[in-house]
Amino acid sequence: MALIRADGRVLMQQRPLKSAHGGLWEFPGGKVEPGETPEQAAVRELEEELGLALHAESLVPVAFASGHAGAHAGARSLVILLYVCREWQGEPHAHEAEMLDWYAPDAVPGLTMPPLDYPLAAALCKFLHLSAI
Repeated sequence: MALIRADGRVLMQQRPLKSAHGGLWEFPGGKVEPGETPEQAAVRELEEELGLALHAESLVPVAFASGHAGAHAGARSLVILLYVCREWQGEPHAHEAEMLDWYAPDAVPGLTMPPLDYPLAAALCKFLHLSAI
């Protein structure tokens, strides 16, 4: 999820140090549970991870990235969906991440991130550039 403040900055979170890709920056979000839509999962995950309340109707789909959860044979396939959200209630707090920070959109692709976050960051920059025209 790309949360975007009124000043245009994007919220990124640093993965827990002891997790896979520990210490790398990523867009907040998580897994879709059985019976959930991706939008419902995004709403739930942001409440759990950041303590924010938002509505599925405020999510704008921007991009997706797909790949594998590892380089080993048999690694599970992943599809990551990126939504933009500009409206939420509350202040984000790092409940599960090492830390949070707000970045200018053009700085996000330069962060050290898991591999699938790079195409999402590029798509976000393109989306924001086009929506500003």
